[in-house]
Amino acid sequence: MSENYETRAIAPEVLKQLRITDDAGNPPRVVVEDEEGGNPMRCCLGRSRPHETVLLVSYAPLRRWAQETGATPGPYNEVGPVFIHPEECDGWTGPGIAEGIRGQRRVLRAYSAEGNILRGRLLNDGEPTIEEGLAELYADPQVAAVHVRAVEFGCFLAETRRA
Repeated sequence: MSENYETRAIAPEVLKQLRITDDAGNPPRVVVEDEEGGNPMRCCLGRSRPHETVLLVSYAPLRRWAQETGATPGPYNEVGPVFIHPEECDGWTGPGIAEGIRGQRRVLRAYSAEGNILRGRLLNDGEPTIEEGLAELYADPQVAAVHVRAVEFGCFLAETRRA
């Protein structure tokens, strides 16, 4: 069965804006204490390398999606921290799910084309897999987008959209 969604990193034109002023109106915070690496990078859906300099910025994923699609996120317009590279990087180019967003505990949040949250799905220790959870949610024709988030901190990891 082919996927009926595509995985998206933060768009290059949005990254350019975030490197100046983030979605909370602040300048980016430079993070250099990343001794071990492994921070989830939202610009390329990879992980930071040991001793790599990264930026921490506030990002409003549903607001940005709504601006592009005409939806109204209303009370679901959350702003949260994400890591990005300080300079333009290669971005996300692959099909399917990037390895950089996988983890033991994830939550999927499904949204309608109008910007309303429809449901969520907990992924715990790989049960179900991200692909299985997305297939389940996208089986509902009302689902237009699904956000992948980390459970412990609630951090936004990636957006998927109906293809």
